[in-house]
Amino acid sequence: MERFGIRFSFLLIWLVLPLLTAQAASSVEERAAALKKQVVDLNRELFELEEELLYPANSQVVVFLAINSKRGFQLDSVELKLNGRLATTYLYSDREISALNRGGVQRLYMGNLGAGSHRIEAVFNGRGANDRYYRQQVTYDFEKQHTAKFVELVVQDSGDANLPDFVIREFK
Repeated sequence: MERFGIRFSFLLIWLVLPLLTAQAASSVEERAAALKKQVVDLNRELFELEEELLYPANSQVVVFLAINSKRGFQLDSVELKLNGRLATTYLYSDREISALNRGGVQRLYMGNLGAGSHRIEAVFNGRGANDRYYRQQVTYDFEKQHTAKFVELVVQDSGDANLPDFVIREFK
């Protein structure tokens, strides 16, 4: 009889142990998922704090790029200068150009400028409808106040079938 009890105990442990292990694993997975969510939320808060510290609203300048051209111009790259100094250059992939052609907008630059007069120079490089290489520069002068400034570079259709217009404008 005692032998039967020992065998029954082993059988019971053999049947119940996987259920207890599964519950413990499930509990660990739930806690890991909750911790992962907390880490993602904390990372987002840290990113927002970093943006506020590095780019305070009173000195912030943000430059966006959009393409509103349905003609054959294929943008290859953009060079951006602020007050004569190179701020950024960007070389576009086919996927990025496709996204921009579908209405996407790229944040090309984000930085700090003091109040006063400033100049943006943008150089657009690409291939026209006739498969010729184009390089065109546009310049824009603006006044920066003690608030954030948002500027958009736009590639848009022009009267010339082979070459679009390159426009710089402020968001009001």
